[in-house]
Amino acid sequence: MKKRMCLLTCILVFTISSITRGSALQEEKNQIFFLPDQDGFVQPFVGDCMPYYEDGVYYIYYLKEGGDSFHHAIYLTTTTDFLTYTEYDDPILEAGNADAQDDWVGTGSVVKIEDTYYLFYTGHTNSGSHEYGETIMAARGSSLTSFEKIPGWEITPDASLNQKRDFRDPQAYYDEETGLLHFTVTASQDGTARILKYTVSKDLSEITYDGIIFTDPVGKVYNLECSDTFQIGDTWYLTYSAQDDVLWYAASEDPYGPYSDPTALDGPLFYAAKHVEDGENAYMVGWARRSGSEKDTRKVTEWAGNLVVQQIRQLPDESLVLEPVTAITEQYADITDLTPDDTSLVLDSRSGRIYEALCESDESYMLEGVFVYEGSGAFGLAFDYKDGEEDYKLITVNPEEEKLYLQFRGGKAVPAEESVTLQSGEPYHFTYIQEDSVGVFYIDGIAAFTVRLYGVTDKQIYLFAEDNKVSFSDLKLYKP
Repeated sequence: MKKRMCLLTCILVFTISSITRGSALQEEKNQIFFLPDQDGFVQPFVGDCMPYYEDGVYYIYYLKEGGDSFHHAIYLTTTTDFLTYTEYDDPILEAGNADAQDDWVGTGSVVKIEDTYYLFYTGHTNSGSHEYGETIMAARGSSLTSFEKIPGWEITPDASLNQKRDFRDPQAYYDEETGLLHFTVTASQDGTARILKYTVSKDLSEITYDGIIFTDPVGKVYNLECSDTFQIGDTWYLTYSAQDDVLWYAASEDPYGPYSDPTALDGPLFYAAKHVEDGENAYMVGWARRSGSEKDTRKVTEWAGNLVVQQIRQLPDESLVLEPVTAITEQYADITDLTPDDTSLVLDSRSGRIYEALCESDESYMLEGVFVYEGSGAFGLAFDYKDGEEDYKLITVNPEEEKLYLQFRGGKAVPAEESVTLQSGEPYHFTYIQEDSVGVFYIDGIAAFTVRLYGVTDKQIYLFAEDNKVSFSDLKLYKP
């Protein structure tokens, strides 16, 4: 009896220890567009990501939306290949109490200084007892899975900003040669979105405001969120997600500008992406926007969604494009028969829209091929939703308008669009990858376009053309 009681006690102590130490793991899950496990009947989502790489492992910290996450606590998932993820059950960093500066946690970044890891993050409060609505705060730890907040340390908005409510998203870089930390921070000044630069000593005791390094050239957004800087070859790049807009990048010969005019990297459904690199390849890690209801056929606007990772490719002119992660495309190894007998099709529509059945969708698949068009009308992929053309969901290429569109209700609703310039008579290779409701459409070397398609699994996929003649060739459907 004593042995049994001892065994039960040991099990209980071990269980409590596992819960409280903040590092309990879930089993690995195969999921290219990662979602946290359900909490009861609630599905949590991935918010703004903070990727970090070390020793073959990508650590992806994220603001967890919903479930057991209180005010966007920071959680962690890890992967070695962007195919299989290990989810940590417990938060890495929790929000403070109702009157704390970090009553809500905002995104930031992880950096290593000698043997210590630092997690810099945004402390957001709506409490009237604090002077600042947002400040930059910090936590530190001896490992990548456990951090403790540093009491009293913060960076506050410079007085020249003329506001105290909007100051967030610290991205930190450590320069071993100088022993200095460099930060980019997003904030507004006089109603215009800016990206700021700070320098901090490695012991965090000295903080210097270096000024504005980038200003929104369009003047239509309030914040340039989740900024990041990195180098590929001889060129430096600044990326940011314009609030309620898209992911942009600008280029420079120097780490912190002056920068070129910005160029979009994806449409509005790939948001808050930051870069991570492993010495060979660089990636953008963000999330795919979702609808408030899976039955919504008008808009895709909700904050947080599935994790999406895309590989960065630098073109010969030093411009950037996003393309599928190599490991993801390589997992799609089984070719599946298409509905047509041939892998080449010509859709010739002189008036109106015509469809050609191509294949049936699955929970996870990759479709690729080549298209050449002759006219200026629209064409692309159509997904059956409710057994009628009037309800099809479309990924549309529109050469005349120089746009990619995500369209619902047979084209009547446009939840997302992206600019693209193509030439008639030129062949373009495309790749489309979908898992569950998340998809990314690539025109190789030209564009990446993230989409959200609920309710199309196990239904027919069509090619379509409208007032155009389009030749499709080398069509292939792959499954894992």
